[in-house]
Amino acid sequence: MNRILACRELRARAPQTALSWFSSLNISRSVHGLPFATVEAEEISGSQPAEVLNLVQGKWKKTARWNTILDPLNGEPFIKVCEVDETGIQPFVESLSKCPKHGLHNPFKAPERYLMFGDISAKAAHMLSLPKVSDFFTRLIQRVAPKSYQQASGEVYVTQKFLENFAGDQVRFLARSFGVPGNHLGQQSHGFRWPYGPVAIVTPFNFPLEIPVLQLMGALYMGNKPILKVDSKVSIVMEQMMRLLHYCGLPIEDVEFINSDGKTMNKLLLEANTRMTLFTGSSRVAEKLALDLKGRVKLEDAGFDWKILGPDVQEEDYVAWVCDQDAYACSGQKCSAQSMLFIHENWSKTSLLSKMKDLAERRNLEDLTIGPVLTVTTETMLEHKNKLLQISGSKLLFGGEPLKNHSIPPIYGAIEPTAIYVPLEEILKGNNFDLVTREIFGPFQVTRKRHYLSSFYFSHVFCNLLYFIASYSMASFCGEDNGI
Repeated sequence: MNRILACRELRARAPQTALSWFSSLNISRSVHGLPFATVEAEEISGSQPAEVLNLVQGKWKKTARWNTILDPLNGEPFIKVCEVDETGIQPFVESLSKCPKHGLHNPFKAPERYLMFGDISAKAAHMLSLPKVSDFFTRLIQRVAPKSYQQASGEVYVTQKFLENFAGDQVRFLARSFGVPGNHLGQQSHGFRWPYGPVAIVTPFNFPLEIPVLQLMGALYMGNKPILKVDSKVSIVMEQMMRLLHYCGLPIEDVEFINSDGKTMNKLLLEANTRMTLFTGSSRVAEKLALDLKGRVKLEDAGFDWKILGPDVQEEDYVAWVCDQDAYACSGQKCSAQSMLFIHENWSKTSLLSKMKDLAERRNLEDLTIGPVLTVTTETMLEHKNKLLQISGSKLLFGGEPLKNHSIPPIYGAIEPTAIYVPLEEILKGNNFDLVTREIFGPFQVTRKRHYLSSFYFSHVFCNLLYFIASYSMASFCGEDNGI
């Protein structure tokens, strides 16, 4: 009976809700040009700093503590982030504690919310498809995580397509259950996709829209109540996206949005006793969370990515372009960035490396095809370069110098797209392995090849390398304390 009444109420409200929402799409009449936005991406500056607030228990709130973010391109203090310290986490803990472990909805509780999230996804996808809205988020991403317009707009496009894919009935289809016949009459086994209840999502700086939106919406679709923490350097992007989602019908009490340092967030996770945490970031923090949360965590941590070019030489221009994109797009600040390139001797007869060099040298600060590195300083990257060049037979292929004629603050990195050649056999000597495989989250890669290298010898050395890595990893796993 309650379900029938709820459905009737939804049907009665639907025409009014649709009418009010579509009538509010006259974006040009809004104070900021967009009905949800509280900032103008291109007007944020040292003289007009933007503010980022916290969302708790259905209200946007300030705290006494402000973290000032410097503009990555000119060093101006252009964003003030209202951060919660350890004494201010209680409202967030209380809000999460009110969510039962069966969530805000599930197949037996408030199933109409599956349809509601299908409608929210449709409206949000439509909003992001509007050129003015898409450009707003693209420009905002560029302000805090400088990358080319094409790279930033691609992030918005992927997010829009994700929301589009979960419009209509797709959210409840995602919650599809199953049934299995039993051993005798009257016996059956049923499985249901069930929420965890209170959950946490922690996301990094490099994709400030795509990663948090996809992870947040997935949690909401299945009935969880998430608390979302985005790296403070870029959290303004997700704050504005939260406002767009509220404008599209997301209940304001469904998500908590917090800005804090890592220590405060760690304490909150322990006190709130979240039933699952999704963390994207460094392996060091991931290992600590796995211990602190006793395994109640899903991880997408850092990686050291290889590309191997075997003996078959083809599509030389395309391969050079892919190598350039994989290593240097977003200034190398991607978990999938190409950190190491193995090259068979057959490629040495081509102009692959010179083409990669030409493509790398086309990158510049004006169009942000190369830009600030937000987590590694210039000094650190140059020091790593110098250490690599001390390995016998190594040489600088291109790059390796600081960017010129810029005002990027020294807390960030600014270096040319860089590639260093190291002989393959040298990796197995002494302490070279640790040095060569150190991940630099920036426009930096190591290449390896061997002239006159037979296919057999290439395979032999490479297999020895894989054996060495496996042995090293097992020794590290068994012999080191991974706690912090």
